[in-house]
Amino acid sequence: MTPIGIFGGTFDPIHYGHLRTAFEMLQALAFEQVRFTPAGDPPHRGITFADAELRLQMVQRATEGQPGFNVDDRELRRDGPSYSIDTLISLREEFPDRSLGLILGMDAFLGLPQWHRWDEILDFAHIVVAHRPGWRAPDYGALGDLLSERSTHRVSDLHETHHGLIHVHAVTQLEIASTEIRDLVAAGRDPRFLMPDAVRHLIIESGCYATENS
Repeated sequence: MTPIGIFGGTFDPIHYGHLRTAFEMLQALAFEQVRFTPAGDPPHRGITFADAELRLQMVQRATEGQPGFNVDDRELRRDGPSYSIDTLISLREEFPDRSLGLILGMDAFLGLPQWHRWDEILDFAHIVVAHRPGWRAPDYGALGDLLSERSTHRVSDLHETHHGLIHVHAVTQLEIASTEIRDLVAAGRDPRFLMPDAVRHLIIESGCYATENS
């Protein structure tokens, strides 16, 4: 049974940087699927600019029609902060015999020790780090030790075991940020070509970022 990739985030909004990373992981790591899991109540973010239901719709529109892309709304249906460990426990109960791979950007991986129950994540899934130029994997401290103990360069290892490994994989660098998209829309400019048109239309129709001043 091939692995399932788990790609969480606020997706406020989702854009081509997210989608390209997920697509490259889907292909290069031979995931059966990548499950986009929008955060309902992101604990490291506080408020979001678009509400949870609207962000879910954006992800649904962005991924529609792409084989291997699925949308998982369990964090929106769960009360309380959207902790990744709770999501992974839930997924492990649903898929007890499958390999799970939690996809993180290198920036998120570097902040992992600040996550809720972060040291339990590898008990339920592999961690797959999307590496981009300009970021360096740590070689000291808690994460450096973890990489030394759990890192693998072999994709086959992710298929042959259910959890417990860290795999760093280079992906195409697309300099797109949700923050910059929100600022652009708030300034009255068009976010075309930064995301699928279906997402762009939803942003324009809803006006969700039109009054942002961050």
